[in-house]
Amino acid sequence: MIKLFYDNTGYRLRGSKKALNLIQKVIRKENRISGDLNFIVTNKNRLREVNIEFLKQDYFTDVIAFGYSDGKVIKGEIYMSLETIKENSVNYKVSLMNEMVRVMIHGTLHLCGYEDKRKSERLIMREKENYWLDLFEKEK
Repeated sequence: MIKLFYDNTGYRLRGSKKALNLIQKVIRKENRISGDLNFIVTNKNRLREVNIEFLKQDYFTDVIAFGYSDGKVIKGEIYMSLETIKENSVNYKVSLMNEMVRVMIHGTLHLCGYEDKRKSERLIMREKENYWLDLFEKEK
């Protein structure tokens, strides 16, 4: 089951059901099965604490994905920083919803096995993100 939680934020994603349905499609398209997958929208400082505690990295980020997948079954937690996503939406001149959904797709792709350390990997992930975002936008 895919769920969306909010931690230390008054924000609520409008169209969250549509976004979660899209994530289900992403998982299926990657020939995976969705298990327990939780998206947690939190604040910038909390996500930095998670980054330090679990990844030993002291910096702000927009998303951190923890996978507990079992074979083809995608399970995990994807933490997202609302403030950083808002900043990115302004910088990239896209709506907050667009950037939020992009980050949700990005985290899901990580749990499906994609990496983004090298430029070639980032290009593949960006291409997949754009594909799914275009589909999301067309379904409005």
